[in-house]
Amino acid sequence: MRKIYLVPALVGLLTSVATGPLAAQGAVPKQKAAPAPRAAAGTPVAAGATSAAAAETPTPDDKIKAIDGFRSAKFGMNEADVRAAMTKDFNAKSDAIKVQDNASELTRSVLLSVPELLPNGGTAELSYVFGYKSKSLIQIGAVWSKGTDAAITAEKLFSNANILRAHFLSEGFKPDSIAVNMPVSGGIVMFRGSDAKDRSVILLLQGTFENKENNQRVLTPTSLLLFYVADAKSPDIFKLPPGQF
Repeated sequence: MRKIYLVPALVGLLTSVATGPLAAQGAVPKQKAAPAPRAAAGTPVAAGATSAAAAETPTPDDKIKAIDGFRSAKFGMNEADVRAAMTKDFNAKSDAIKVQDNASELTRSVLLSVPELLPNGGTAELSYVFGYKSKSLIQIGAVWSKGTDAAITAEKLFSNANILRAHFLSEGFKPDSIAVNMPVSGGIVMFRGSDAKDRSVILLLQGTFENKENNQRVLTPTSLLLFYVADAKSPDIFKLPPGQF
């Protein structure tokens, strides 16, 4: 079972933008699950994409897309309410919902495999993460990979990423929070955006890079991760109090 992390490194994806477009192609090696990586500096450019903020015109807060969860599951819900939301959204049976505890962050997750979460996108695994202190919903994630669907291909992962990126770009997130095609260690942040309360959506295409002609860095996708995060800067996870060690 894939280990679910709240990924404190998401902070780096929210605050740093590396310029430089990239491409993706090729076959899929076996998935290696990993936390969302830190932004990489000095990434060579390649043709065909853009990055950085998508708009400069200020948008009133009441016009900005609100990120309050995913479908019927809302940030702040307890586990029983989230399970009810999963049943409502996906007709999930109780024995199909798995539980996973994170021993280092002291968070708890419930997991569900969902065929065609994205139409014609293959089977994804959803994860709903509950905070260490609050015991309420603080993150929802979805992952597409060979681990969730043996038939998925690199081309399908890249197609899914492009479809979702185009959707999020049309949703009206806070303009100065938006970045696309952001090179990071181990992948590309296809989209990053926040709402007026700094709740965030991050779409991360993970894989391996190769240098091609004209110094073009090409990503071979191995997984696509989508995060809805209530508070990426100060996540509700276990941390040792100062001065104990």
